[in-house]
Amino acid sequence: MGAQPTVSDVADAAGVSRQTVSNVLNTPAIVRPETRERVEEAIRSLGYRPHASARRLRTQKSSTIGIRLDPMTRDGISGSVLDRFLHALTEQADRKGLRVLLFTADDPQDEIEQFRRLSDGADVDAFVLTSTFHGDPRTEWLIEHGQSFVTFGRPWGIDDMTDPLHLWVDVDGRAGLREATDHFLALGLRRIGYLGWPAGSGTGDDRRAGWLEAMRDARAVDETTLATLEEAAEDGVPFGAEAMRRLAARVDVEAVVCASDSLALGALTATGGSIPVIGYDDTPVAASLGFSSVRQPLDEVASGVLELLTGAHGGRVQSSVDDPRHRLVTPQLVLREGATLLGAR
Repeated sequence: MGAQPTVSDVADAAGVSRQTVSNVLNTPAIVRPETRERVEEAIRSLGYRPHASARRLRTQKSSTIGIRLDPMTRDGISGSVLDRFLHALTEQADRKGLRVLLFTADDPQDEIEQFRRLSDGADVDAFVLTSTFHGDPRTEWLIEHGQSFVTFGRPWGIDDMTDPLHLWVDVDGRAGLREATDHFLALGLRRIGYLGWPAGSGTGDDRRAGWLEAMRDARAVDETTLATLEEAAEDGVPFGAEAMRRLAARVDVEAVVCASDSLALGALTATGGSIPVIGYDDTPVAASLGFSSVRQPLDEVASGVLELLTGAHGGRVQSSVDDPRHRLVTPQLVLREGATLLGAR
């Protein structure tokens, strides 16, 4: 294999100076069209590829996206969603010539300090945020300091759909839980319970709304009974099991939809698999144990994040750009015959 062509080789082939080649590569608008075409043809014919590190030094761009690596969860279930998102983001970024830099942080303030350190050192060009919440100080800091960023998750608590300063991608949890509830309603079931997180979680409230909307539209039960059919718990299998026992002691439920697979597994543990349950996230646990769940299309989420970071917006809301500022992705209900649990009959 011969040596890789250099800038000098391109300049000789095109009959121009090395500086002109550099201009074509980095600031093509300042080069006359006929000269630019001649240099571009030489680049194609020689198979020249700019040296990535040298180009980063010239443009002062790192071609790197920073994202926090979330801590391990206690049950190892819910964290798998972000793991899969990171994998999809890294894979798709690589195809675009971008790198993903992972960092850790103990809390939002610590994450902001990481933003400061990475941006001051020009280590990253943009950030991707996950696990957004109402009044999130991370987004406020990034906006205030003019940083490019996109969030996986809406800016809960404000004008989510048209926030003028915030680019985001999210999965439509409301639609996902609505579809799950509609599935049970179509089977003729009426007392469909809901296990979710305490009120105030943007994501949880969104998913609960889908269940509530489906139940009311179908007039499955009266409002008094409907109020007895939901139970809140912190995320986790033991909490889900306790919530399911409280729910079953209060009302004769025929099926349950849940805000997460952790809660769903808890419900199945408490009932021994005697009633049908649908979770959310379609984690490997749902697949291995055989219970139905709502799948987040994380490849689409990653694609949407990169579109907003690298497209017309470039990670910042541009007032002159007509491209939508957000992507709301529709999840998919994955149906399975039933859970296989120890002790289930």
